[in-house]
Amino acid sequence: MESDSADILAIQGLSKKFGDTVALDKVDFNLRAGEVHCLVGENGAGKSTLIKILAGAERPDSGSIIAFGQTHSRLLPDQSLEAGIATIYQDVELITSLTVADNIFLGREIRNSWGFIDTNAQNRKTSELLRSMNVELNPLSLVESLSPAQQQSLQIVKALYLNARILIMDEPTASLGVEEVKVLLKLIKSLTAQNKAIIYISHFLSEIFEIGDRVTVLRDGKVSGTFHIAETTVAEVTRSMIGRDRSLFRVRNRVSTNEVVLQVRDLTLPDEFSDVSFDLHRGEILGFGGVVGCGRSAVMNVLFGAHKKTSGRIYLHGRELDVSNPAEAIAQGIAMIPEDRKTLGLFDMRSLLENVAIVRNEKNPPLLNHSAEIADTKFLVDNLHIVSAGLQQPIGSLSGGNQQKAILARWLLSQASVYIFDEPTKGVDIGAKEEIYNRMIELVKAAKSILMVSSDMPELISMSDRIVVMRNGRVVAQVDARETSEHDLLNHFLGIV
Repeated sequence: MESDSADILAIQGLSKKFGDTVALDKVDFNLRAGEVHCLVGENGAGKSTLIKILAGAERPDSGSIIAFGQTHSRLLPDQSLEAGIATIYQDVELITSLTVADNIFLGREIRNSWGFIDTNAQNRKTSELLRSMNVELNPLSLVESLSPAQQQSLQIVKALYLNARILIMDEPTASLGVEEVKVLLKLIKSLTAQNKAIIYISHFLSEIFEIGDRVTVLRDGKVSGTFHIAETTVAEVTRSMIGRDRSLFRVRNRVSTNEVVLQVRDLTLPDEFSDVSFDLHRGEILGFGGVVGCGRSAVMNVLFGAHKKTSGRIYLHGRELDVSNPAEAIAQGIAMIPEDRKTLGLFDMRSLLENVAIVRNEKNPPLLNHSAEIADTKFLVDNLHIVSAGLQQPIGSLSGGNQQKAILARWLLSQASVYIFDEPTKGVDIGAKEEIYNRMIELVKAAKSILMVSSDMPELISMSDRIVVMRNGRVVAQVDARETSEHDLLNHFLGIV
């Protein structure tokens, strides 16, 4: 890809290796003022490495970066910020115990003539910044009180205060609901109208086709194509990502029976949900849909013993269940793949082997059988195609998709009867999704049962037998996945009759 005079950023021949692994191989990429240039690819394709190089967190082995006419062989973090490049990561990087204004001015505080921080001046300036971007936030609000969408907006405001002219957004909508996504995409459009440029990374191709001007696809560290959004299709971009056609909706055989495995009656947890009732059958995938904050994940946390219910009853295989912690839930045959794998699912600094085998070892005390745990883990790593440098590699250094598959491998060793998948493919590439979907299907074919929370409506419809819809902490509908549509589900989510 050759750059032209309109480019404000041009990457030429950028390469990076980690040991024997080629993360980037002679990558070319350019960005123009006022455009949204999307970046897509499977986990491990090189997206994260590329943006870390632009942010100054990684050093390329070769190639050049031309930012606003200045050529660099590499960027240091300070140089990246001075060049006007700001990176907004999926995991919010704010101090939650500070106010909106304090976060914006952190490290660059306004001080009075005595050298003290001028709080009033910072609050006034924050109000001006927020008004200029049509962002409705109170400068005095603590960040911990903000919704995920408001925190994302705050990160953007902070970047613009630092005079960012290029914003890199890494999966900005991964934790947002339908309406919150609309607000963020509207804000992005207002930024491009001010001639700001956006590098937008997302696994949601529908967003890319709504917000993007161009899209560059990375595959195995190389650019496999750059397309003008108006001149391409989802199918063409998907083929470029994985080298084959991939239908947005998956077709699978139903294997559920009439046997009820799990009964939930009038389950209540104040401020989260109330009077939740449903049945889960043997061999069934029961989906849970609704906007973020509707109570879906909170219900799953109660079933797994992470939170204690206030009232209601749970029956597993006909026996009343009252678990007070996850260990008790695991002992009863309930497994959970959590939404936030980094915080709730992984021992980041421990090895792949330890992360996978931990449940197996808990079930086989008091002596550890290292040969057996290595053999069991290696079998699942190979079977799930988990890409790593070996079983001793720290799991925190694996790609998101491989981390998710490792957590799944852990629970496959538990031989549970009920599996909870909370956003199973959040932040996961198409190839890893395929592996996860295949394993879920194998589980229900083996007479296991699955509860699946998902904000991805094609996934919800394709993978579920039935769908429970929650709104404002209550169950408002239960529908047959084969007889519903995205339009119908959205109406249920939003309460539109």
